[in-house]
Amino acid sequence: MKDGLDFSEVRERAAEVASLLKTLSHPNRLLIACELMDGERSVSEIEAATGAAQPNLSRDLARLREQGLVTARRQSKQVFYKLKDARLEALMHAMCDAFGPKPATHAPRAAQTQGAKR
Repeated sequence: MKDGLDFSEVRERAAEVASLLKTLSHPNRLLIACELMDGERSVSEIEAATGAAQPNLSRDLARLREQGLVTARRQSKQVFYKLKDARLEALMHAMCDAFGPKPATHAPRAAQTQGAKR
């Protein structure tokens, strides 16, 4: 165990986690998951938020469904998607926290210098 982590359990689940990360490694699928991290969205809402073209969006939503990461619900002519697993929601929140907007003090030195020259 390292810092309270049961490494044998991690080892057993490594392939599952790697598969999840592989699925999310495509930018459009990652954006879709980010859009869904706070709850259910319609396809049109996802399309507007991500800027993905409809054929690509359909393909990526199908892939996320096949991998068991999202569920779909039809209401009349609209289809709504949501993340299937609370662990995935937690992962998406952690990634957004880690890679979200950075304060100006953390900007690379070159960017700070360029901003000062303007």
